[in-house]
Amino acid sequence: MADLFTLWRNSVDANSRRAVDVYVRELPDYRKIADESGERAAMLDFAVYLRKRTVALVTANEPFPAADLAFIHAVGRNRAESGLSLASQRHALQIHTSLTLKEVHEAANPHDLDDVMHTLAALPTLGLAAQTAYTQGFLAGQEAVLPVVDRVQQLARTLLADDPVAADMAAGVAMNLPGECVVTVVRVPRGNPDRADVLQGLLSRHWTPVCWTGPGEFVALVPDESASLTVVGHFGDLVGLPCAAGAARGRGGELAEAFARARQVSRAAPVRPAPGAVHHLTDLFPEIGAARIPPVDRWLRELAGELADGPDLVATLDAFYRNDMGRTRTAAALNVHPRTLDYRLRRVHALTGLDPASVLGVRILSATVTRALSGWEAV
Repeated sequence: MADLFTLWRNSVDANSRRAVDVYVRELPDYRKIADESGERAAMLDFAVYLRKRTVALVTANEPFPAADLAFIHAVGRNRAESGLSLASQRHALQIHTSLTLKEVHEAANPHDLDDVMHTLAALPTLGLAAQTAYTQGFLAGQEAVLPVVDRVQQLARTLLADDPVAADMAAGVAMNLPGECVVTVVRVPRGNPDRADVLQGLLSRHWTPVCWTGPGEFVALVPDESASLTVVGHFGDLVGLPCAAGAARGRGGELAEAFARARQVSRAAPVRPAPGAVHHLTDLFPEIGAARIPPVDRWLRELAGELADGPDLVATLDAFYRNDMGRTRTAAALNVHPRTLDYRLRRVHALTGLDPASVLGVRILSATVTRALSGWEAV
């Protein structure tokens, strides 16, 4: 009976054809390049080469030599230059890992336990070396075909996904990644800003990972709260539209959770014509909590509906609380006489039964106003 390595080696051609079929079936980018002249054959040749070398090196218990890694690097570069996306490249590496383990399982017999254990011990080191060479080649290839602004956005999205390839990507765009950063999410609920111009303008001032994660959501990863406020201010100037900003601090490699928190805060934050503040969870925890409890959120909506009878009661309460309930400063901010302010506050009391200056009034009405100014986003 043939041993594991013989059966594995004899299956290389069939396994390689199956692998290419899987890539083409599951990855649109691979399907596209496979239709080009000679590309499918080149994909098959590389699949055969990689499997033959893997079997040989596992059998001999040797690492990939420099010549092999240089060739793998060149293939990765070629894939990027052919238009393969980073997402497809990362998915392809996952598929390759799964298929390799499946191929070992299919070739193994019950008496091959020692060889299987040896193989499973050797594959992580070999796989990491090959994937690193391929990825570094891919990133080098992107430099020739992908504008730097797009590569910066790609870096930001990779950081937000906690993908370890981000370190190599950062080196490719000459960015230093701090151990901790403030993930800042800016929401633009209305309008259609020129996203490319905004990115160009920001990167000309702040060489930091930034990206659009949707038509009305922008993310910046900055070293501290001061930089967060500065970037948001410049962003507001460039966009020229009302915005709401939220942020959360996170460690490198653990930014997905910080991104989720910052996004929640941004959706609860008030939308302002000029974003003068970047909110954190501690600033808006009552509003975020209320938004997660539908009956409470509906109650706040009803209160906001009562305030809509006016005149300008939501804006008046917003100014009142932002100025620490100081009558003179609030009246000046609203450009009204203090007696007009007093009338409006009495009107709030009459409509809602809540004194805006009482403890209960502050707790309920401030949350109502902030939720109303947020646009009632789901948190």
